Amino acid sequence: MSRFFALFACLFAFVANAAQAEQVMQVTPIAPGTYALVGPTVQRNPENLGNNSTHGLIVTDDGAVLIDAGGSYKGAQMLHELIKGLTEQPVRYVINTGGQDHRWIGNSYWKEQGASIVASADAVADQQNRASMQQTILTALIGADMLQGTTPAYADITFEDSYELTLGGVTLQLSHPVAAHTPGDTFVWHPATETVFTGDIVYVGRILGVMEFSTGATWLDAFDAMAALQPAHVVPGHGPVTDLATATRDTRDYLANLREMIGAHIENGGDIITAVDVDQSAFAYLDNFETLAKRNAQEMFSQMEWE
Repeated sequence: MSRFFALFACLFAFVANAAQAEQVMQVTPIAPGTYALVGPTVQRNPENLGNNSTHGLIVTDDGAVLIDAGGSYKGAQMLHELIKGLTEQPVRYVINTGGQDHRWIGNSYWKEQGASIVASADAVADQQNRASMQQTILTALIGADMLQGTTPAYADITFEDSYELTLGGVTLQLSHPVAAHTPGDTFVWHPATETVFTGDIVYVGRILGVMEFSTGATWLDAFDAMAALQPAHVVPGHGPVTDLATATRDTRDYLANLREMIGAHIENGGDIITAVDVDQSAFAYLDNFETLAKRNAQEMFSQMEWE
């Protein structure tokens, strides 16, 4: 009888975890065996376990490839619950598209499942540089209990500029052209479905963040390298699956406008304090605009002042 109750408890926990995952993240089918796992645009919190981000999944006859590991050990488990609802195939590879926590800090969970981790060398260096700080911030945002088990773990396979990954007859092309939101940002091209998984090179529906570790001068170049593929489907790092025109509007146009406004501000003798007043109103429709727009302006000023 005790074994029965133990089995029932495990089944109940599985159903509860799956239900939580489905409440937090949305599964968007793109093509047979190709999915986006779309998280919310809100800040990291105990409910989303750090998964305020969009991830990708490609299922093949020989296993699955997950794009971005999850924002904590438990956040990786949340992703796994979604994946189990889509396929019985094990996750063989996890690609880290950059150095933000939700791209990589769940790696240790996936290594326990037998997956190999793939990332650019620049992404791994960024992860190592910021791991301690990221865990400190996550402790404050999602709580120490929810962060339990989260231990930094790094890629088994690294590359400089490009890497080709083939599994079960499906080929993915990984490209790290230049630094963007983070130093090691990588996009993943799935040519068979004309789908690109952009990581944090692209934000859709919410304003991007220009941070002290971002490189505003080359972010546009990273976007253009991705756009040159002319993808039919764009899976951004944040936001829903979209097309190239929408990705251009919400990311490239925002960055180009911000750089133009800040450049003119500097030419006119403006300082970093008044940089917050540059006109970004055309993009006020984006989520988190009020929270991030002024900070973006000051960070872009700080970078462009010395370009």
